Amino acid sequence: MSLTKEAIQLITDTALVATAKALDTDMPTVVIPEGAKVVNLEAYGAFRSRFRGTFSTNSLLDFGKYVTDRAVGDARGFINQDEMTCSVLFNLGTEEAPGHADDRAVLKLKATAGYQAVQAISGRAMSQKDMSDWIEDWNSTLSAVGEDNQNISLVKAIAAVRTITVKASSESDHTVSETRASRSAMDAIEATSKETLPTSLIFSVVPFEGLQLREIILRISVITSGAQPALKLRWVGEEVQREEIAQEFKSVLQDQIGDAAALSLGAFDPK
Repeated sequence: MSLTKEAIQLITDTALVATAKALDTDMPTVVIPEGAKVVNLEAYGAFRSRFRGTFSTNSLLDFGKYVTDRAVGDARGFINQDEMTCSVLFNLGTEEAPGHADDRAVLKLKATAGYQAVQAISGRAMSQKDMSDWIEDWNSTLSAVGEDNQNISLVKAIAAVRTITVKASSESDHTVSETRASRSAMDAIEATSKETLPTSLIFSVVPFEGLQLREIILRISVITSGAQPALKLRWVGEEVQREEIAQEFKSVLQDQIGDAAALSLGAFDPK
């Protein structure tokens, strides 16, 4: 007598249930019917089979404390200076004994409000009112200087921005000889103010929590090509300062973590 496919499947399932076949895995698993499906039994145990999870924070101090408190041997950290982030993997393992790399701490520094304001304003043309309002909003962290680096009070700086006058003048030269005639014309546009217009604003800001206070120089330029004068702030030495901030991030992070994890520049994808 031949057995049907359904009968063979029933006999197989019955045998699996009777023997409760356990698999030789680190995480407790057992084979059950439904096509010999492997089922994870961790959820039914008193504890998880291993510690895992991701700790995420914007605080450099809390990140450092978490990593040092864990004190896991062979922990590896990877720093992305462009993104101001760091990931520490506590169970990365080695080539001979690779880990699951699912126990980690992730730090992503969040720019302070002042640093975000500097990045947003740099290189953007603004009206007189918008510029004066911006200076008023950040007056506690700003100072103004003139052409000879003399200090200018912010009250006078705001008044100077609000009272800019654009003057245009034309000049033409005519030269005539027996064989030729030439003519040149030049238009001169000058922006002036009733008050002394500052040449630069100095913005004092901590770019990210845990890093040192920095002074960012914002050079003021007046744009006279439109119907109304506009102002623009240029971050002097922007790329250099950004690089200095990134280097400081790595240095401070290393001081916070110490020997709790080996840090490297770059990213690691545990696929």
